[in-house]
Formats: sequence, structure tokens, C-alpha cells
Amino acid sequence: MRPILLQGHERSLNQIKYNKDGDLLFSVAKDKVICAWFTSNGERLGTYIGHQGAIWTIDVSPDCRILASGAADNTIKLWDIRTGENVKTWEFPTAIKRVAFSEDGKQLLGVTEKRMGHLGTIVVYDIQYGEDLTEQTNEHSLRITCEDSKATVAGWSYLDKYIISAHEDGTVTQWDSKTGESLMTVEAHEFDTTINDLQFSPDRTYFITAGKDKSAKILSARDLSILKTYVADTPLNTAAITSKKDFVILGGGQAAMDVTTTSARQGKFEARFYHKIFEDEIGRVRGHFGPLNTIAVHPQGTAYSSGGEDGYVRMHNFDKAYFDFTYEVEREQARK
Repeated sequence: MRPILLQGHERSLNQIKYNKDGDLLFSVAKDKVICAWFTSNGERLGTYIGHQGAIWTIDVSPDCRILASGAADNTIKLWDIRTGENVKTWEFPTAIKRVAFSEDGKQLLGVTEKRMGHLGTIVVYDIQYGEDLTEQTNEHSLRITCEDSKATVAGWSYLDKYIISAHEDGTVTQWDSKTGESLMTVEAHEFDTTINDLQFSPDRTYFITAGKDKSAKILSARDLSILKTYVADTPLNTAAITSKKDFVILGGGQAAMDVTTTSARQGKFEARFYHKIFEDEIGRVRGHFGPLNTIAVHPQGTAYSSGGEDGYVRMHNFDKAYFDFTYEVEREQARK
């Protein structure tokens, strides 16, 4: 799989996201710029400029009309994808670490940082898709305060029934998306281990988390039961579930300050493929010169992209060997 290198950022990547059709890829980094790319050839479609700090997070509405971004300048911004216009800005007392559209696109959640005496929160806004996209509400429709441990990432479950949040103490919490009531909390990762990423399956009935404890977990969105565990040899920053094939992709690496030339040579900066059912590692893809911070899988399951500390986005289209690979048969033969 020869990658297409997308070089549009001057600092480390924080999140990348495909639109629903998979023809566009959006990327954000610590350099205040949002980039939009054509996935067919890696050409840059354009940039969205307006944030005054590192951009931590991004998401695309299901109809690909609106882009949402959250940054260290304590704002969530909405953008008209077609024109590049900033149509709405919501301001907060602290930074925004994650934004996510609901499955129907009618709501947007934002996760605020716990800092300077302010508790971390999850805020929800109703999104308007009228002729004029600037006609957005000023007030949030729901506000959840995370009193026990700050949320690092969050998203919407199937049918937008629950909001699922992951926290810096290794727990995952399920909230009622209408009332904001806390329904249940489980210890998904080791105690006091930050969960860095949370991504849903295509139908949103289960999700995968990536933690600093060198593991990724698949949990049920319905009852937060842990279904699968994938063990790596390096702290994980990101994890994604592939469609079409039963795989998950994990990415991570030691923090930049801890990196040595030996750890780079030992291959800590690879995208790791695991079999979703059997939990076995089946392959790695090299390329980045630093930790992988974000991985996204094409909605049709035909490609994946990774963004790293090195400032590059690497876009891989799966080749025929990937789709022909049948791990179950090889595993059975090995057992015999």
C-alpha cells in the first residue's frame, strides 16, 4: 500500500476525519489551520482559517454542509464547507478537546477542558440547516458537568440515544442524551489511565477506546460491557474500527519528549492492525517519524489515513491483498 502524503500542516496532527461519502478528508493540527483534501488524489481543496490557537478536534455534518472545530482558543466554530465561511462561534472559559455531530446531524456536542477552576463539561447545541447557516442558537440545549473526572473524548451512540464519554481516570460513562442524566460508569482501562480516543462502529452499537495503558478496548454502547481487548507495547493515542473487514487499527507511540532514536528504530510509530474478533495482531504499516495521534477509516472501508506528530497525514488505499486476506483460515491451519 503506497501512501499518499498530505503535507499541509507545520505542526503535529490532532485529528483527521472523513466526510460521510468518503470523497473528502479534513485534518487539524496545532498550527491553527483546518485543511480539506480530496481523497481520490490527495490534492488540497482548501483551508479554513480563523482559530487563534491549536485546533484539537473536528467533525463533519452527515450532509457535508457544516464543519465543526474546537480549539485551544476556547471556541467551537462552525464553517460552511462549500464557501469556507465561519458561520458561528461559541466561546467558553476553557479549551475544546472534542466535537461530534449526532447521527442525524441535528445536534453537536463539545467537550470542554477542566482548567483554572472550571470543571470539564459536555455541552450540546441544536444545529440549524436553513438557507442561512449563520442563524444558529446562542444557548446550549444540554450541559453535563463531569465532577468526578474530566472527559477527554465523547460521541453519540446508535439512534443518538446515549452520549458516551471517556475520561482521564480510565472510566467510560453513558449519559441520557435528552436529560444529561448519568446512567452508568465502568472502569474500561487501568485506574488513572487517560483515554485518548473513542470511535464508533458504523452502526454506533459499539465503540473502541485507546488508552495510555497500552491497550484498546471495544465496548457495547448499550451496557458498556467490555467485548474485546487489544494489547500493544506502546501507549495508544488513537484506535479505529474498519468496515468490510473484521479489523481494528491502533496508533500511538511514546510522547515526543521521551522518544529516542532506539525507540524509533524499534518500530513504535507504526499503525497496528489487529483482528477484531480474535484480538491478535496481524500486521503493521510503517511510515511516520513520530507517534501516531489520529487514525480515521474510510466510510466504505476501502482506505485509512493516519496523522502523526511529524506533521504529515498518510493516506493509504487498501490493495487487493488486504481484501483477499482471510485470517480465520490461516489461524485454523496453524492450530492444526
